[in-house]
Amino acid sequence: MRWFTCQQEAATQTDHEGGRRRMVEQQLVPRGIDDARVLDAMGRVPRHLFVPPEEAAYAYADRPLPIGDGQTISQPYIVALMLQEARILPENTVLDVGTGSGYAAAVASELAARVISIERHPGLASEAARTLAALGYPVRVVTGDGSLGWPDSAPYDVILAAATGPRVPPAWLDQLADDARVVMPVGAPGRAQHLALFTRDADGGLTETNLGAVSFVPLLGEQAWPGDAR
Repeated sequence: MRWFTCQQEAATQTDHEGGRRRMVEQQLVPRGIDDARVLDAMGRVPRHLFVPPEEAAYAYADRPLPIGDGQTISQPYIVALMLQEARILPENTVLDVGTGSGYAAAVASELAARVISIERHPGLASEAARTLAALGYPVRVVTGDGSLGWPDSAPYDVILAAATGPRVPPAWLDQLADDARVVMPVGAPGRAQHLALFTRDADGGLTETNLGAVSFVPLLGEQAWPGDAR
């Protein structure tokens, strides 16, 4: 019986490896994801271990998935697009706002020297920290108001946000390194939103590039949307 179970486990692992490969080849490459480091990282990180067990069979599907507390794990293409546009270098420090399950932080940690991930839901933060630690991803998970960033570990070369805000929060500006990049959705919850790349100029200002329409949960906090935003 144990032999049969081991065979089942091996087959399941092979299925997930095939799912990751198809995700990269069929969802990412045809849509213009061509950064080899991003593609390699997306092909390595076991997305199925970052979703609830009942969703594992759909982990590599072309869609977001629920993870509890009204939150979702983003569609694989959106994660890859954000990481590609962020141009993360091996020596960079990244702030990941909206840890969720920890998946995006895990992929980012394959690209950066250091990743700090902040989550406002204590339960999600604890679960993500356990998952990341168990899988060996060196991500520091903290609980707090993501709109205020995390000044203790600043400056950041990249800030990534998995929730939509009205603008780049002022607190983040004080935590950005020179030539830093911010990738975040912008727009009101339930209304038109777009994914934006903000690049810090030599004078400290931000230049925005619109990366296309998206739909994200709201970034809640002191410098974002109020706690009752939907």
